Amino acid sequence: MKDKCIGIDIGGTSIKLAFIKLDGMTLAKWEIPTDISYNGVKIVGDIIETVNKKIVELNFEMDSFNGVGVGVPGFVDSVAGCVTYSPNIPWKENYPLKEELEEGFRLPVAIENDANLAALGEMWMGAGKGKKNILMVTLGTGVGGGVIVDGEVVRGINGMGGEIGHIFSKDNGIVCGCGKVGCLETIASATGMVRLGNEMIENHSGSTDLNVIKEDNGKIEAKDVLNAAESGDFYALNVVDEAMKHLGIAISTIIHINNPEMVIIGGGVSKAGEFLLEQLKKYLKQYTLPRAYHALTLELASLGNDAGVVGGAYLYKGVNNKVLNV
Repeated sequence: MKDKCIGIDIGGTSIKLAFIKLDGMTLAKWEIPTDISYNGVKIVGDIIETVNKKIVELNFEMDSFNGVGVGVPGFVDSVAGCVTYSPNIPWKENYPLKEELEEGFRLPVAIENDANLAALGEMWMGAGKGKKNILMVTLGTGVGGGVIVDGEVVRGINGMGGEIGHIFSKDNGIVCGCGKVGCLETIASATGMVRLGNEMIENHSGSTDLNVIKEDNGKIEAKDVLNAAESGDFYALNVVDEAMKHLGIAISTIIHINNPEMVIIGGGVSKAGEFLLEQLKKYLKQYTLPRAYHALTLELASLGNDAGVVGGAYLYKGVNNKVLNV
C-alpha cells in the first residue's frame, strides 16, 4: 500500500530527511551532512544511500512510498526538475537533480525551492493549517519566501515567483548574493541585521550593549542584536526598526497583490518570537490598506526545521499534479 512519502530538505551544511504518511504523521526523521566537495557530486548518492539504509532499518518496502519531494536553496525549475542556481551548493548550472534521484530511487521525484516547500509544510501541518492563501517569509542568512494562492505555490513562468528577498528595498550600495544592489535580503536578513549592528557600533560613540558583546566575543550575531533590542538598547532597537520597516513595506506590497489570509514568519530570526512580530506588525499596519490588513493574521512558523521535509511529503499528497505530471 502506497501510504508514505519521502521529504528531503537539502541545505548547505546538512540534509534533512523524513518518512511521512499521507495523513501528515511523521514516521521517521533524521539528517546527514551535506558533502559539497567535488562540486556536490556526492550529494545524490549520499541521499539514496541513507534512505535505503533507513528503509531496511524500519522494515519498510520501497513500494510503499508514493514519491519524493525535495527542497533546494536557490533557483529551481520545478517543471524541468533542474536546479538552475544554488548559492550554497556548488552544482553546475541546470543540475538535473530530479532525473538523478529518480534513477536512484525508482520513484517519482519533485523538486522545489526550499522556501516554497517550507510554506507548503506550514500550510499542511503547521501554523497555516486549514488556510489556502498564505505568504510565508523566512528570515535567516538570507530572506526567502513562499506565496500560496488557493492552495498552490506561485512559481511563475520559470520558478522565480516568491523571491521576496530580492525585492528592491533601499539604495544602500550593498551588493546582495544575487549580484543586485539594495535587495531586502541586505537589510532584513540575519546577515543584514549584523551589518547594520556593526555600522551602529562604528558610527555612534554612545554606550550600547552591542559594543560590549563585540568586545567580549569579537563579533556580534543577529540573536545579539535582537536580544539587545528586546532589552531596550537604543542602537539595537534602531537596527531592528530599520529591518522591520523595510520588511513591512515589502510584505505590504505583496499583500496588496495577493490579499492573503495569513502571513507566517519563519527562519532563524523568527526565534525572537512575539517581540519580532510586534516590531513588524506596526509597519504592516502603517503601510497596508485597512481592509487587507484586518483580513489577515500574522503568525510565527510552528514546524521549525521540519517545515521543509513536511512540505516535501505534501508534494506527493496529490495536490500538485500540474508540476508532478503524475
